[in-house]
Amino acid sequence: MITRLPLWILIGGAVLAFSAGCVNIIALSGFTNLSVSHVTGNVSLFSAALARFDWYRIFFIGASLLSFLSGSILSGYLIGQDSLKLGKRYGVALFTEAALLFCSFLLFFHHDYFGQLLAAMACGLQNAMVATYSGAVIRTTHLTGLTSDMGAAIGNWLAGRRISKLTLGFQAIIWYSFCGGGVVGAFGYFKLGYTAMLIPVGIVLTAAMFYQIASNSLPEKRDI
Repeated sequence: MITRLPLWILIGGAVLAFSAGCVNIIALSGFTNLSVSHVTGNVSLFSAALARFDWYRIFFIGASLLSFLSGSILSGYLIGQDSLKLGKRYGVALFTEAALLFCSFLLFFHHDYFGQLLAAMACGLQNAMVATYSGAVIRTTHLTGLTSDMGAAIGNWLAGRRISKLTLGFQAIIWYSFCGGGVVGAFGYFKLGYTAMLIPVGIVLTAAMFYQIASNSLPEKRDI
């Protein structure tokens, strides 16, 4: 349960969720028509491909799933912890994500399927990077678990039980940020095509630079 919420976590979570929503809708709107920010729906599509022995789709979707997993593995390698601790490793992870998204843009622009894989890897990296804060699970690339947590909290509140309104408010901000990113990404894709990928690239790169500057004055493993 979140009992205190530093401003940098609030802003960072909202910014990253916005970026993920933007990336995901661009991938869905483009030639791959496949999500990059979450796994559940893609696993269902993968299962359907297996049932039909559609080997092209099995490879096509399976590679995207493995890329998301690879991004999560990369996050574990770079950061190596399951709770938020201030340190320069988050800056490295953010710069890596920005680089993956930029390379994805270049490949998507030429209708190369490897753009899908790098975008999925970037989302896997981001999702695993955020991890937990004060016991609350924070996910910024999909909304299924977060929506369930919000619903359970509202149900407890309606039943007269005590809940963390701060946690619920933070989750709501993540939800609306992801949705807002989807709106901007969709509008950008319809107007600019894959050039709209430069929007999340710029967002993540800016976040990386701000975080790196701020972390220069902080110890490597300061608990928050």
